[in-house]
Amino acid sequence: MKLQSQLNLAFTALLLVILTAAGFVIYSLILDMLIEDERAELKQKGELLVDVLNEQYRSQQSIRGFRDFLEQQDLQLFLYDRRQDRVLFSTMPDRYVQGFSSSQYFADNQEKLWEAGSSKFVTSRILFYPESIGMELILLTPLNDLQAIQQDFFRRLIIVFLIGTIAAVLLSYFLTNKLVTPLTKLKRQLKKIEKRKFNQLEPIKATGEIKEVEKSVYDMASELERYMQSQQAFFQNASHELKTPLMTIQGYAEGIRDKVFDEADQEKGLEMMVTEVERLKKIINEMILLAKLDSDQSTYHPENIQAQELIEQVLDRVMPIANDHGVEVRHKADSVVQFTADAEKFLQALLNLTFNAIRHAHARVDITASEGVITIEDDGEGISKELLPHIFHRFVKGKTGETGLGLAIARAIIEQSGGKIMVRDSDLGGAKFIVILPK
Repeated sequence: MKLQSQLNLAFTALLLVILTAAGFVIYSLILDMLIEDERAELKQKGELLVDVLNEQYRSQQSIRGFRDFLEQQDLQLFLYDRRQDRVLFSTMPDRYVQGFSSSQYFADNQEKLWEAGSSKFVTSRILFYPESIGMELILLTPLNDLQAIQQDFFRRLIIVFLIGTIAAVLLSYFLTNKLVTPLTKLKRQLKKIEKRKFNQLEPIKATGEIKEVEKSVYDMASELERYMQSQQAFFQNASHELKTPLMTIQGYAEGIRDKVFDEADQEKGLEMMVTEVERLKKIINEMILLAKLDSDQSTYHPENIQAQELIEQVLDRVMPIANDHGVEVRHKADSVVQFTADAEKFLQALLNLTFNAIRHAHARVDITASEGVITIEDDGEGISKELLPHIFHRFVKGKTGETGLGLAIARAIIEQSGGKIMVRDSDLGGAKFIVILPK
């Protein structure tokens, strides 16, 4: 079942439950309200009659005058004498007088609803003045009349409920259609993403959370497209980087096999083959490391690391290379600074960044560690604007780069540590890599 149908069905069911409960409560209360209103009206009429009777007929000897006056009223009533406990006059049949007498309704002042056979009556009792004479006027209204009003009111209420339900369902259909339509359009865009038709994505009109979902979907599509392009570029670059040493090795191997080289050239060829094998091995090892960093989170073991101790380990490993290049490596690290990362992998990331800085520096590399930030900068030529947006992509390298995987590995390790890496122009003249890590 479609979402719109489910929403409409759920709303209609909820509306019916609410209206049914409301109708039941109203149906129950309306009769009580009608009874109270009728009792108040009977009391008002009775008080008017009693006032007239008190004024015109002041003694019990005027009972005949009472009767003549009461017979002229189109009312159901009893004239009751409390002292004698008998009905002096009634406008109702004798069977009701007998039924009410046998049920002790006349003597019971608290009973407001009288019953005789299958008939029920709403009553109101008014005493004559002075009360000492014991005369009482009792007015009655059949409950059936009130129930007829109740049922007529309820029928009209049902009609109102039906009209309201239809209007509410139509409004629900309109609102759910307005809600579901963007989702339907978003579904079509997801199908395009599934078929990798990124250039055919179209914006949709939406508000609220759906707009946020749309933005997330388009961001995901952009990231997926970028990832696929980077993967395609990765395979192209990887095939190129692997093919170059393999072709070199193949060329020298075939030359030695076919004896086209003299003894000196053979020695040179064997050395070149060993060099290319080492290069090939390094590329493959770095590709395997990148694959593990991207896919296997279980290989990451975070621990607390002292920044000063880590920088010293970096210096111990880079000093031979720095001396060969004639580069001075300066460092500054606060002894109290520490952060959480996988010590072995993070050391690898800093080594990659430092080796990269040494290869591009003229004479100086600075390493600084402060609270949550490590910077590595050099005084070289810096990074070109064309290369800057892609500097952390795989197999992207400058003029003196090696495999083009070092910075990509460094970024993967740093991001796995919950940090981020940026590159800026250094005040020394070259590039400045900034590593930001959580404390």
